[in-house]
Amino acid sequence: MALEQLSDVVQKCQAVQDDSYTAEDYDVFTIAGRACIEEGNSAQVLSIVVDEKNKDLVRCMGWNLLPPLIQILLKKEDKNLSHCLAILQYLLEACSPKELLVGLLEQVEEVHLDTIEETFQLLLNPLQKVLLRLGSRKASSLGMVLSTLLEQVAKLPVPQTKEVSPLCRCCLLLMNFVRPFVHEAKQNLVCSKAEEESPHQIGKSGDRTLSDKEDELRTELLKFCMKSLFEPLLKVQLSEPDILPVSPLRTFATEILSTLTAIGESLPNLVFHPLSKRKEVPGFLEEEVRYPKHALASLAHLLFVHHLAMDNFPAVFSPVFVLRCNMEHVNLLLSRTEELWIQKGLELYEKSLLRTEDGSLSVYLLEIKVFISVPQNLVHVMTLCPELHLRRKGLKVLQLSIDKLDTEAKYKFFQCLFKVVNHSGVEGYIIKNIKNQIDFSLKPGNGNEWFEGVHLLPLLCQVFCLPDGPETDLLQYLDRVMESLNLLRYLLIRDKVTENQTGIWTELYKIEDKFLQPLRIGVNMSRAHYEMELKNTVENKKSKVKEESVLSVTVDNENLPNMTPESQMQALHSALHTFDMIESVLVRIEEITEGKDNP
Repeated sequence: MALEQLSDVVQKCQAVQDDSYTAEDYDVFTIAGRACIEEGNSAQVLSIVVDEKNKDLVRCMGWNLLPPLIQILLKKEDKNLSHCLAILQYLLEACSPKELLVGLLEQVEEVHLDTIEETFQLLLNPLQKVLLRLGSRKASSLGMVLSTLLEQVAKLPVPQTKEVSPLCRCCLLLMNFVRPFVHEAKQNLVCSKAEEESPHQIGKSGDRTLSDKEDELRTELLKFCMKSLFEPLLKVQLSEPDILPVSPLRTFATEILSTLTAIGESLPNLVFHPLSKRKEVPGFLEEEVRYPKHALASLAHLLFVHHLAMDNFPAVFSPVFVLRCNMEHVNLLLSRTEELWIQKGLELYEKSLLRTEDGSLSVYLLEIKVFISVPQNLVHVMTLCPELHLRRKGLKVLQLSIDKLDTEAKYKFFQCLFKVVNHSGVEGYIIKNIKNQIDFSLKPGNGNEWFEGVHLLPLLCQVFCLPDGPETDLLQYLDRVMESLNLLRYLLIRDKVTENQTGIWTELYKIEDKFLQPLRIGVNMSRAHYEMELKNTVENKKSKVKEESVLSVTVDNENLPNMTPESQMQALHSALHTFDMIESVLVRIEEITEGKDNP
């Protein structure tokens, strides 16, 4: 029945002049032709399609046969597979390229997740042929195709093992697909430069329009590269060559960087783009769309962490300048919550710091906002990130960043961190670093004005204080309190009263009033409270009174479940031991200060 309908409409259309086919002709041809293919009559459809008498008909309507053809070719089981493939190949040459493009893209958009790779293998080559048939008018269509293909790639799961995955294979297929267009854009660029160098060669009247088309082609390829840098490349972790010598994703990333160079984009300019002066860029895109920040951050990570395309990266830029530029990318990555973004931000920051010498970063860098916002984000990673390995990495990178600062910069950096950080563990870590800097400064030949005398005293005032006076929660601020006490004890022992290089003995009476005395009161108050709680817990346990826990335990402002009496007693004993530890250091400090006149 379908074959008869198809034959009838074909005979009718053969007599039509100037392609004046009716809507009914289109509908009958489409429905009957698709039914014939689905029913296994592909051989008969092939004979109709290749008949020279039906050339105009096929050119106008043939693309409507794509859906059943592609479904059969994807299944690879139909006995008429060869006939369907022959029909598709003929349609690619005979039909209108614009209509073919629409038909092929519809099939790509409707693909199921499980068949994305097979669809790419089948349709990328036909799509490439159709686009090449469009000639100089292909740019916008290429952009539409690449955007659709990348949307499908984004649906594929990220590989978790060293094995090659559908995502990896689709990326390689995508690069093969785009390669002739990159070559064309590169050749256009070479010819354009040659014309600029030979201004006496004036083109014909149509040359200006052609130049616009060439620029549009480069723009679409640039959009493709930027989208690829974001997804999939920013969302996957490339394997190192010693782990996976042949990595499809690494190859894909390298090709993307090569494509950027081929279409006239400078890799250094892209990396340093956050620092470049804002100016109007000719073309079809606004600045933020042309150079998305997340894509540039991904590019910097590929260059400086994986060293892709670094052979083409000039070595004339100073390590400090590279760090300055990469700080913008690091700040973007560390400000996110996704584990992989944070990991890449830490890696890029570490690699950028390692390029600089210890003590080489000037205090003037701290006047740049990003040099404060990055450490703040780093602290957030160290304190809030659920992944232990990232918290440890964050601490390692923070210490590395401190080591790279010069003496004055370290001093100002510590001051700034005390103002922006509100975490006892981090504050304790800063105080430990201050102690190390003072210890270094007090050694012969290492003296400096920042960690001795009058400059040091304001920093010590930030250290030797209790956030809430005697009411300070000593358990919550234990790290800070203990490091402050250890620093004070060190200073009193190391810096003799007769020398007073640090000025600690001059300021001791202020430290006594603002820190030591409130701390003693706080320890006594806390001990009395916890001893009473312990007594009540013991009595309740003896009397076997079943009631709600008398001890409220909070972590990050969230109440923990009520504890058993045994757990309560253990926590209370631990708290009392902590107060004893604080008091023992306080006693030692008193002994040192009382014996200063009687050594």
